[in-house]
Amino acid sequence: MYYGLIILSVTMFGACFALQDVYRKMRGSGISISLESSLVGAVAGLVVLLAINGFHFELTPFTLFMASLAALNSIAFTFCSFKALDVINLSLFSLFSMLGGMALPFVQGIVFYNEKITLAKIVCFVFVCIALLMTVSRSEKKRGVIYYIGIFVLNGMSGVLSKIFTSAPFEKTGAAWYSIWGAVFTIIFAGAALVFMHGKQGSAKPYTLRAFFVSAAGGGVNKIANFLLIIALAHVDASVQYPMVTGGVMIVSALISFFGDRKPSKKEILSILFAFLGMLALFIIPI
Repeated sequence: MYYGLIILSVTMFGACFALQDVYRKMRGSGISISLESSLVGAVAGLVVLLAINGFHFELTPFTLFMASLAALNSIAFTFCSFKALDVINLSLFSLFSMLGGMALPFVQGIVFYNEKITLAKIVCFVFVCIALLMTVSRSEKKRGVIYYIGIFVLNGMSGVLSKIFTSAPFEKTGAAWYSIWGAVFTIIFAGAALVFMHGKQGSAKPYTLRAFFVSAAGGGVNKIANFLLIIALAHVDASVQYPMVTGGVMIVSALISFFGDRKPSKKEILSILFAFLGMLALFIIPI
């Protein structure tokens, strides 16, 4: 069941990346636009999570602290994502972000939580690393490298924070209310920043009802996907779960890119094959 939750979340994350790219094209990629997207997405996600959770109340200091860190990380990731998508296509963007989402929790699980190092995990990790190296050209390395690093580290920190929350011995809420408080803090932080930056929209494109629905849909789906991963993380090693997520989202994003204006190159398609083989190794290699 928990592997099924991971696969479902993978599909949802792929859809989120596509919606994020659509929103960027509709509104632009400045910091105020990314804050706006974070705010609308968090409100939509909060409504969905409250509906799923039945509106009962849970609160602990540790949950508030971790949720606030997760919210700040999410806002920073959204900004870096918008800037990175200005210069790379969706499949390449997913490679950078999901490699970070795999590598940091993978190392964290093995080094700090005594998760076993197995042949299947090593093969999966190496294959996904090869997939990344195959897609990066010299020209792309020179354009927006700080944002590449940003999406790598910040997406990885999302998994790191989730693992800390699920494994820490402190009193805490369930996974649903960790996600809910994360959405609440995102609304607070992004809303406060937007008030501070009022009138500094720059060259933003006009805000439309369609843009609102795209942002709300992306935020709602993203919050549900992260919620599912947190549930699974209590039962599946981080060093297994996040390589699965990485390989899966890379494949989904590449398939979506075929329908966009930036088609994956032959090298990127080959890299997706390596990502798929790496993910498959987790299931077919017994150790």
